[in-house]
Amino acid sequence: MIWLVAFAFVLTFVIGTPIAFVLGFTGLVSIWAMGVPLQVIAQRMFTGIDSFPLMAVPFFVLAGELMNRGGTTQRIIDFAESLVGHIKGGLAHSNIIASVIFAGISGSAIADASALGSILIPSMKEKGYDLDFSAAVTAASATIGPIIPPSIIMVIYGVSVGASIGGLFAAGFIPGLMLAAAMMVVVMHEARYRHYPPVRPFSPGGVLRELKKAIWAIISPAIILGGILLGVFTPTEAASVAVVYSFLVGKFVYRELKLSDLPQVLLSSGITTAALLVIISTANVFAWAIAANMIPQRVAQVFLSISTNKYVFLAVVNAFLLMVGMFMETGAAIIILAPILAPVAAQLGVHPLHFGFMMVLNLAIGMATPPVGVCLFVTCSISGLPLEKISRAIWKFVLSEVAVLLLVSYVEFIPLFLPRLLGFIR
Repeated sequence: MIWLVAFAFVLTFVIGTPIAFVLGFTGLVSIWAMGVPLQVIAQRMFTGIDSFPLMAVPFFVLAGELMNRGGTTQRIIDFAESLVGHIKGGLAHSNIIASVIFAGISGSAIADASALGSILIPSMKEKGYDLDFSAAVTAASATIGPIIPPSIIMVIYGVSVGASIGGLFAAGFIPGLMLAAAMMVVVMHEARYRHYPPVRPFSPGGVLRELKKAIWAIISPAIILGGILLGVFTPTEAASVAVVYSFLVGKFVYRELKLSDLPQVLLSSGITTAALLVIISTANVFAWAIAANMIPQRVAQVFLSISTNKYVFLAVVNAFLLMVGMFMETGAAIIILAPILAPVAAQLGVHPLHFGFMMVLNLAIGMATPPVGVCLFVTCSISGLPLEKISRAIWKFVLSEVAVLLLVSYVEFIPLFLPRLLGFIR
């Protein structure tokens, strides 16, 4: 039975079938071979998305679309430039700082890469930056999107294993800033080597002017995170608040969001959400099938046979997840692997929030690595460059992210400091 499931999965994956159908077909084959009524497929698909916390996903997607259409993106970029534009390679530094701010709004690496890349990549090219470097820094910095809360994939992880979503959000804040700092070190080195100039002189007055323009955008993450971390509302309610806030700011404050824009915004958000929910629903069928075949227990035995030392386990899991992230869609990888690996980690003494964050960070890095890193494809589309060229330019950024990954994997104080401070860990 296990070999049949594995064969169905590998066959459909190798021939290029979309991941949602890979998972659904593999689950179908397994259920048919077990002699279980096929009605189970419909039941598990519905059960997989019948979740109140999961409702946060479409709302966060919609909030990001409203913010982008409402003029938020350009104001965030201008504010970031006023802060770091005076440094050599200032436009690349601004790209990273803008990603940090935008991450607190969208929770999505794809939204980050698309919104910021469409403005910054042409601008960086115009200022004399190499096009491959411009695309690479955009793709790499976009992976901060799922790390600094709110985060769509953290919501999916929390739903998959029953972990505290608020706790995961808190765990991501400090490492997200560390990722930005690590990438800025890479930019500083590249700026000296490639002679990238500053983009504007530093001026306290200029910073205040841009802050005044961007303040409504910057307040958004504070409202979302403050409400969640202080217990005012749940992540799902926070996402709903973010939608209302984004609409009001875009329509009545910045006045760039028109009512005629709403059908396109809703359509775009609906397509993104539908794609995610189809993957989640078929992944639930697959997860049920592998659980029925006792595959999680067998995988756990394999990991425990390698070593019962939690530090060795973390090293093996890091290597495994980095490889998975290179080939598999992030949400599907979490739904499939989290219920398998999280119990093993807990058995070895790894805190659930620590392991959950580590898994999210691993797979977020995979969004910027070939051959199927989605952020790479977004920047390829914007820049017009082939995947191979951007992949060669991004490896230094990926190495800096892996360095941060190793640090937060083995120094659990870093990701768990805020969750413990805010009461998510007793």
